[in-house]
Amino acid sequence: MKKLVVGLGNPGPEYEWTPHNIGFHVVEHLATREKSIFQSAAKLPGHEGSANFLWAESPADKIGGGDALLVKPATFMNLSGKAVAPLVRRFGVPIENVFVVYDELDLPLGTLRIRPHGGTAGHKGMESIVMELGSDRFPRLRVGIGRPRTDAARHVLTKFTKDALVEAEIAAANAADALLDWLVQGDLASTMTRFHSRWNQGSEAP
Repeated sequence: MKKLVVGLGNPGPEYEWTPHNIGFHVVEHLATREKSIFQSAAKLPGHEGSANFLWAESPADKIGGGDALLVKPATFMNLSGKAVAPLVRRFGVPIENVFVVYDELDLPLGTLRIRPHGGTAGHKGMESIVMELGSDRFPRLRVGIGRPRTDAARHVLTKFTKDALVEAEIAAANAADALLDWLVQGDLASTMTRFHSRWNQGSEAP
């Protein structure tokens, strides 16, 4: 295993298309492009251990991008690292090749930003992954969900409105484009340059 793309979210149909699950929808979009299907951990060749994640073949494998997996933790968000870290260690994936996709309150809805490493800004799923891996030196793609005027915890677990859902779906498709570029090309800096320019006319945000 050379690369993992991990989308964060909460398992269960009641959480589909809630802001906290946008990471799931990005990797699902990526898998759907090449008709890959998410399967249980027990069906992953070479894997022994916990079955707390779902995986799909990366579309990059089919177009010459190398050995990679798309992963959705089957834990709840604040335990995401319990699913990711054993998988990283079992297959010896370099830390810089673990690309995590998740929701970001501090970016407007639909805004996308890639960073090569950094803090968690209080995101519980990211905190869990950093703790379990013992490092924050892995790339991440943040998908903006906007900060509400009221309760943030309620906001991230409430389904998108009709209009917001359109923005979220567009963002998921655009994020999937960037991830596929990284999977195939393997050059994070080039992916950042190309897609930040496309998304934001080269502007940088926090």
